[in-house]
Amino acid sequence: MKRWGHRYRDARTGVTLDVWFPRANKPRKRGCLAEKLGITQADAVDIEIADLDAPPNSIEDVYLRLHLLSECQHRPNTVNLEGIFGLLTNVAWTSAGPVLPERLDDLRDSVAGDNHHLVVHSIDKFPRMVDYVVPEGVRIADADRVRLGAHLWPGTTVMHEGFVNFNAGTIGAAMVEGRVTPGVIVGAGSDVGAGSSIMGTLSGGGKEVNAIGERSLLGANAGIGISLGDQCVVEAGLYITAGTLVKLVSGDVVKAKTLSGQSGLLFRRNSQTGAVEAVSSEGVSWGGLNANLHA
Repeated sequence: MKRWGHRYRDARTGVTLDVWFPRANKPRKRGCLAEKLGITQADAVDIEIADLDAPPNSIEDVYLRLHLLSECQHRPNTVNLEGIFGLLTNVAWTSAGPVLPERLDDLRDSVAGDNHHLVVHSIDKFPRMVDYVVPEGVRIADADRVRLGAHLWPGTTVMHEGFVNFNAGTIGAAMVEGRVTPGVIVGAGSDVGAGSSIMGTLSGGGKEVNAIGERSLLGANAGIGISLGDQCVVEAGLYITAGTLVKLVSGDVVKAKTLSGQSGLLFRRNSQTGAVEAVSSEGVSWGGLNANLHA
C-alpha cells in the first residue's frame, strides 16, 4: 500500500509533527501560520506499507495506519500499532498549526504581528480525527473528543460527552454518549450511554479486547470490563469487571468473565440485596436507536 502525504516538520529539529494523507491519494494544498512564519516546514512524502501485520517503523508509517482506520478501510484490532507511543512525539495542536510544545512561545510572539489570537487546542500525541479524515454519514457533536485512528461507521452519532479513541469505534450505526477506549468495537444498533465507559487494552495494561455486540445498551454511568453479546443491557450505574460476582437465575454465583460475550443478558443490581444479577433480556425493551437520528 502506497500513499501520498503532506508532512509538517519542526524547522529546527526536523522532527515530524504530522502527516495528512488525502483520500484521493494525490497532491492537495494545506497551509498554516506556523509554516508561513518559518516555525514549521512542509514537504510531500510517499509512504508505502508492505505489511500491516508488522509494527510501524516511523511517525509517517503510524499516521498512515491511523488514516486507514479512520477511513474505515480496516477495522480496529486488524492493524498492528505496536510501539506507536514510542514513535509519536507530543505536539501542541494550535489554531496556527502543529508545533513542538517548546516552540509555543516563539509561535505566540510571531503570530502577534498577524493579529492572530493563538489558541492551543491540546498537547497530545494524537490529533483530532476530523482535521484529517471526515467520515461519511457520521455526526460528531464535539470533534475534540474523537482522535485520529477512530473507526466510525456511517450512521454513527457521537454526542457531546462521547469519546472515541484510536483503534476503536463502531462497526455499524450506533450511538456513542460514553467512552470507547482503544481496542473496543461497538456493533450496529447499540448505545454506549451517557457517562459510561468500556475498559480497553490500554486500561491498566490489559490485553483483553472487549466489544459490544448488536442492539445492546450500556446504561448511563455504567461500565464494563467484559464483552457484551447481542441484545444485552447493563443497568445504569452498574460497573461490571471481569471479577465481579454475578448471581444467575439458577442461583449459582460466577465471575462476570465467564459470561463475557454471551448474548441476551440483562445485568442489574438487586435493589434489596445489592447483589449483581444476570437474567434474560428477553422481553426487555430499551427503545433502541432513533431511526431518524441515525439515518
